[in-house]
Amino acid sequence: MQHPHDREAVDGPDSDFTRFVAARWRALTHTAYLLTGDFHEAEDLVQTTLSRVYVHWRRVRPETAEHYVRRALVNNNRSRYRKRRITHLLLAVLPESPAVTDDGGFRTADDSDALMDALGDLPERQRAVVVLRYWEDLSAEEVAQTLGCSVGTVKSQASRALAKLRTHPALAEHPLASRLGDPR
Repeated sequence: MQHPHDREAVDGPDSDFTRFVAARWRALTHTAYLLTGDFHEAEDLVQTTLSRVYVHWRRVRPETAEHYVRRALVNNNRSRYRKRRITHLLLAVLPESPAVTDDGGFRTADDSDALMDALGDLPERQRAVVVLRYWEDLSAEEVAQTLGCSVGTVKSQASRALAKLRTHPALAEHPLASRLGDPR
């Protein structure tokens, strides 16, 4: 028998938020991991972001919810980064995530190690651009909107970031370096 509070969470006033979180938790955590380089920090970042977003959820339009939450995630990470400025040890792969994916993800744990090491050395803004542009597969315009900057800034940050990644010691001799193509 279903508990009345369980039904309220699904059908009640918070049901849209609950469904959004259930559907997007894994993707948000993955994005946060790529931004922070630490799985536990990523979970904390997503939880903090969602708790802040929840307060304003009734004003968020369903068609812009994804963008709204993603922007809040990036902004909260910026705040976290500014406050802490700590170098974190990076995990090789996300726990409970496969090292091999069918959609162009990491092929081996070595790929993941090398790429996370290189991403960890990028400045915060360049790292955010790379994560949003190439892992979230957002257009330059969407990244600019999310980060609150111009499309030109996104393109220049992507170009600089990819140049750094291509020459990073962890990737210099790695096959991934050849896959870091044109930033457009």
